[in-house]
Amino acid sequence: MSENPEIQGELALQTLAMPKDTNANGDIFGGWLVSQMDLAAGIISKQVTGGRSATVAIENVTFLRPVKVGATVSCYCRVVKKGRTSVHIAVDVWTWQRVNQSDGIKVADGLFVFVAIDDSGKPRALPEI
Repeated sequence: MSENPEIQGELALQTLAMPKDTNANGDIFGGWLVSQMDLAAGIISKQVTGGRSATVAIENVTFLRPVKVGATVSCYCRVVKKGRTSVHIAVDVWTWQRVNQSDGIKVADGLFVFVAIDDSGKPRALPEI
């Protein structure tokens, strides 16, 4: 991890880390964070695929730092690969403890794979843009 990473991609989801999402140590559960990442990637996937899509793989998630209660959690996404029916979306998660704080902390990143599906749940080709 770079000492001073820069935000990459577009802001797809932003939420607040709440006490109900903590583990016994008072940190936010990793599973909760992964679900936020999946939601964010799903938003981008819907835009890219032009409709319905499904998560078919999470190729990698790395937790870099703990997330504290009260932190603003922001998921930034970027498309890194498009296939005939699939899209790979990188997700970086940043947090800020205070409103208007300029120095966010990158706390996690991962790669999510989605497949465009039709109304029957079968893979369909991505739209040509």
